[in-house]
Amino acid sequence: MAAVAGALNTAAFYAVGFFSANMTGNVSSLSDHAARGEWLTGVFYLLIVVIFVLGASSSTLLINAGRRRQVLGIYAVTILIEGVLLIALGLVELWIPSLQKGPVLILGLSYLMGLQNAVVTHISNARVRTTHVSGMSTDIGIELSMLFDIARGKEEPAEAAQYKSRLRLHTQTVLSFLGGGVVGVLFYQAIGDRLLFVAGAVLMAISTRAILRAKSATSMGLLPR
Repeated sequence: MAAVAGALNTAAFYAVGFFSANMTGNVSSLSDHAARGEWLTGVFYLLIVVIFVLGASSSTLLINAGRRRQVLGIYAVTILIEGVLLIALGLVELWIPSLQKGPVLILGLSYLMGLQNAVVTHISNARVRTTHVSGMSTDIGIELSMLFDIARGKEEPAEAAQYKSRLRLHTQTVLSFLGGGVVGVLFYQAIGDRLLFVAGAVLMAISTRAILRAKSATSMGLLPR
């Protein structure tokens, strides 16, 4: 999922010059344009942030509703919905006039990145983000420092395993985002907006597999109904 987010975020920037998932950069750009009185551009950056928040809110409402109704694999169902919406966005991009494609692409992806980020936040208890790397890069620095202090005998060695596990997880996620970004640009250069269909199909495949696994585990009595 981090690789897909990296691919979409970087490909969108390559295509139209805006990030759909980097809210730190978007808020900074909003401040810059507001300070210079460039209100129209500033409003667009504000819309990106607001729609990202709406995506995260929609995701959380869906997950909460699924939990209350005991929906199997509600997290995977939410990602499945993201995949379907990505394909729908791809269809819209094929049909609308060229001048409208940039704003629709960025705002649509912003909503979906907010949705995805909220899902992973819930799954990992706020330990992992898949749509940006600022927090995880900070965590990598913290974990490296803690392991350094443990190696020097300054901290409890019993906690080394958990720091190593987190370091591995965060490093893999950042590298996946990076690799996805490279692949995303290459794919966009080759197939253009059809990248949205590929990304949507990947998310649908991942989520469908998780849903089927949850159902199988439930039928075998490994998970409560």
